[in-house]
Amino acid sequence: MSRVLFERPQIDEALDRLAASLSATYDDGVVLVAVLKGSVIFLADLVRRMSVNPVIDFLAVSSYAEGSPRVQIMKDLDLDIAGRDVVLVEDVVDTGLSLTWLLEELERRAPRSLEVCAFLDKPARRIVPVAVRWVGLTTEEPYVCGYGLDVAERYRNLDLVAAADTAVLAADPDAYVGDLYRR
Repeated sequence: MSRVLFERPQIDEALDRLAASLSATYDDGVVLVAVLKGSVIFLADLVRRMSVNPVIDFLAVSSYAEGSPRVQIMKDLDLDIAGRDVVLVEDVVDTGLSLTWLLEELERRAPRSLEVCAFLDKPARRIVPVAVRWVGLTTEEPYVCGYGLDVAERYRNLDLVAAADTAVLAADPDAYVGDLYRR
């Protein structure tokens, strides 16, 4: 059985706080770069709450995997971010490895500023120190699903975040479907 960590009221509170802070910081405009696919739900909810009109673009990267040489860009930006204020929108910051690589890659493109806004932060799992200016929620759970975070493309559409057992999900990716979707 899964354990719910954050329900919709906590998610909404985090979204309101982040949107207000981003809007106040970038009252003259900002480019939000969302990392596909996990951040899409977070980005959509965040943008609807902002009082400024951000420009939105997307990146897709391969996941960092032990033994792999590096992360790779699978879908690049359509915009030129040189000289612009950019906020990288992430669903979750875990080890910091992929995020560090991605920030270095975007920094080479000469934005005026580059910051990170993450829906979920797992600081206890950090391998590489990385600055995350805006954090929605924090957890110590090693593996979570829901609200954009998936397990084999499942659970993204949940309106909550739940802790997940990787052994259970390895045996059956649908193990929590009945439990979490009934809430």
